Amino acid sequence: MKTNKKDILSILLGNTLLALAVILFIVPGHLLSGGTTGISLFLNHYFHLPISLFTFIFNFIVFIIGALILGKKFALQTLISTFYYPFILGVFELSFQGFYLTDDILINTLFAGVLVGVAIAIVIKAGASTGGMDIPPLILNKLFKIPVSVSMYVFDTLIVLAQFGFSDVRQCLYGIVLIFIYTMVIDKILVMGAQKIEVKIISSKYEEIRKAILTNVDRGVTMLHGQTGYLLENTEVLINVISTRELVQVERLVKSIDEDAFMIISNVHEVQGRGFNLEKEYIEK
Repeated sequence: MKTNKKDILSILLGNTLLALAVILFIVPGHLLSGGTTGISLFLNHYFHLPISLFTFIFNFIVFIIGALILGKKFALQTLISTFYYPFILGVFELSFQGFYLTDDILINTLFAGVLVGVAIAIVIKAGASTGGMDIPPLILNKLFKIPVSVSMYVFDTLIVLAQFGFSDVRQCLYGIVLIFIYTMVIDKILVMGAQKIEVKIISSKYEEIRKAILTNVDRGVTMLHGQTGYLLENTEVLINVISTRELVQVERLVKSIDEDAFMIISNVHEVQGRGFNLEKEYIEK
């Protein structure tokens, strides 16, 4: 349940970037907001519920649910966001009072989308949340494996669409563009560094290739027993998972041993295990 310093710094950095995005781009661009703020505006307009009261109650409820499902460590780290974000937002609000970079709504939308996406992704990778409507997508991801960016996009788009009745249509459309950008950025950053390349190799010289990859590339190799579809000959299929920068090295290595080797190369979104998210272990034979 320990929270390390790196995670705390990441949470603080993410919330700082999020506050900057709000003050420098979202507020000057008069962009519509998704999340808890968007729901609050909708309920306030139609049912006259105080925005601050609903925000507090809603955030408290989803925080408790998140703590129960996602764990105590998540709850502790999300508390940092809960207290730090309003503080840093207030600091920037005073510091940049009357200052804005541009009043161009398109530029504000693009930069806000990128900055918000980077900010939320940094906080999520630290095992926390910025609170509010960022928590339900994390719960859905844990329970049903729905990508965080997908459920976040759906929720926020519905929230913005709900504001069509009392908002400028142009602002609503830009609000949807903003959501699309930051959910895409979140999706890319969450898998950044985790994506790998899978190489399947079929060759009669599989033993030489296996030894060459183990020795020269220092990557593990899995061997599967297969059979050719035409001549029905038994063969070995080598499976090798490597980083993008190692691909050229493996290709050249295989071709130097067997020019007729059959290779299938594909992207892998994430790899877990020895040599990737766990340290390598070398066993003497």
